Amino acid sequence: MPFEPAKLLPALLLTAIIIGLTIGCGPDPSGADSSWGATADTPLRVAAAANLKFALNTLLDEQLHRHGNFQVDVTYGSSGNLRTQIEHGAPFDLFLSADMAFPQMLAESGQADPETLFAYALGRLVIWVPDPSPIDVVELGERSLLDPMVRRIAVANPQHAPYGQAAVAAMESFGMLGQVEARFVLGENIAQAAQFVESGAADAGIIALALAVAPAMRDKGHFWEIPLDRFPPLLQGGVITAQTRQRGQAEWLRDLLMSPQGQEVLRRHGFSTPEGDGELSHATD
Repeated sequence: MPFEPAKLLPALLLTAIIIGLTIGCGPDPSGADSSWGATADTPLRVAAAANLKFALNTLLDEQLHRHGNFQVDVTYGSSGNLRTQIEHGAPFDLFLSADMAFPQMLAESGQADPETLFAYALGRLVIWVPDPSPIDVVELGERSLLDPMVRRIAVANPQHAPYGQAAVAAMESFGMLGQVEARFVLGENIAQAAQFVESGAADAGIIALALAVAPAMRDKGHFWEIPLDRFPPLLQGGVITAQTRQRGQAEWLRDLLMSPQGQEVLRRHGFSTPEGDGELSHATD
């Protein structure tokens, strides 16, 4: 039976969390910038899943100044909405999704280069409660959502957010969906769902581990990680769009994400990382 949202926050849903980031950098230390095929004032435009914000910002802060003479503009939002924007001609060069399905769709429709499809991380899901809550989420695990004090549960909208789809799948796996879905408060993306519970608009949230350990939330609550076998793998992938004029820059950022430095930053920010022939290593909290 398809999931039908039982409760929305209309005013909040009108405000999608789409955050622009522009980072400038100095000249390429090697002095070789002609291969980029673009000038320093032409930014690389990236569409990225909301849960990637802190990891990607950190990676760019640490690495971008060492490479190339260009800027990076990042728009964060729900992967489904970003895919739709690209389908309608939004001028992105690189798409970093919270799943593999949306990049694959763009590749199949000819709006992205299928040869550039790649997986860069495995997402993880947690149940998070703020510090004032008397609920012992670490001890109770998924049962914490059944506590009568949990009147609202923040979840990313499963209609277009992979982490929302994973949250619904996890609740189905626990046999709890029928008991909790009426209390779902839907965020436009996983970052907005996290904002709901962090701000007190919800009593608990099913959010990305990457956000639970981020500076804005890590000292404000507690979480329990949902076992990976309770929901389909949140393998996060990307693709270079067919319309890009910044192919070299997009390839550089793709390769940086897959590099040892990039994978270390992702692990540090709550992701597991693809290794070898699809095997996965898991970060420690």
